[in-house]
Amino acid sequence: MTMLPISHKNHRSASSRKSSRIPAALCASLALLLTLGVSNALASGPNGGYTNNNRGGFTGPGPAVTTVNQAKSMRDDSHVTLEGHIVRHIGGDRYLFEDNTGSINVEIENKRWQGQTVGPNDLVEISGELDKDWSEMEIDVKRIVKK
Repeated sequence: MTMLPISHKNHRSASSRKSSRIPAALCASLALLLTLGVSNALASGPNGGYTNNNRGGFTGPGPAVTTVNQAKSMRDDSHVTLEGHIVRHIGGDRYLFEDNTGSINVEIENKRWQGQTVGPNDLVEISGELDKDWSEMEIDVKRIVKK
């Protein structure tokens, strides 16, 4: 077996190898912290996504409140905000909504309730999109707030 001499030019000392690992470990740690920080900011809401709870925002008036009677004369896909009462569960995601001008069917998916319990005597504000077919009309509710 032939032994070759070891050249000291290509080999670093133990302290030199250790110091070159520190910047790599520091970079990896910073990348992990940034990733976790961004993902925490984006998933801070109860259902994921960004929420603006207690962080400020617009404090002026919201969209104008429409009556059921006005909504019935609006075009398909119009955005509406109504204030009144959900008086009856029709079935599935469908409910009967009433204000002092009339009644209209509304569709409210489970996720839109956001933990709120609403009864026929509770005043609510609903916002959504008017959905008109040839013979039927309903509001696809995107937001519901118990007053």
